[in-house]
Amino acid sequence: MASSILFFGFLAFSFSHVLASDPSSLQDFCVADENSNVIVNGLACKDPKEVQADDFSFSGLHLAGNTSNAVGSRATTVNVAQIPGLNTLGISLVRIDYAPWGINPPHTHPRGSEILTVIEGSLEVGFVTSSPENRLIKKILQKGDVFVFPIGLIHFQRNVGNGDAVAIAALSSQNPGVITIANAMFGSTPLIPGDILVKAFQLDKNGVNYLQSRF
Repeated sequence: MASSILFFGFLAFSFSHVLASDPSSLQDFCVADENSNVIVNGLACKDPKEVQADDFSFSGLHLAGNTSNAVGSRATTVNVAQIPGLNTLGISLVRIDYAPWGINPPHTHPRGSEILTVIEGSLEVGFVTSSPENRLIKKILQKGDVFVFPIGLIHFQRNVGNGDAVAIAALSSQNPGVITIANAMFGSTPLIPGDILVKAFQLDKNGVNYLQSRF
């Protein structure tokens, strides 16, 4: 299991480098300086003389995430927040664990494309194209299958097996971001005015109030 994760993780990273959307680095590396107060597009660089091997490593991706939650999935992210050495490199990684019939709910990554590999189990995956077509493109993936989610498009995964499932995904940004649609629409701070959501989703006021109370 651990060797499979490492192999497919390396494969995913290789593809993500080709798809990288962040600006290219102009030096060997720019390890993020977490203590810097300088505001830049990305993160300020640590003094190269202070850089250590730990700035480029992360441990624990072999550990299963806790899927005991409402959606039945857990994402373990490995981006610039976990590996400062990813700063300016335009890549990141995530492990996603799914309980039986668990979902990774519809969401989007505003700053990166995603390439996902199934490590264990079977997943139904899909994304929706932009308006006016709003076409759903989906597929059932088995162990070892790979699927790409283009940058910015709403996408999802669902475990369609009776056992646990695991996927590894690489993204073409050091910090691709994630917007979970339901959380953003019904759980924003402050809340989106209810009358806007009533018209947008063709719901009644009670339905909107209920959904806002859930998120």
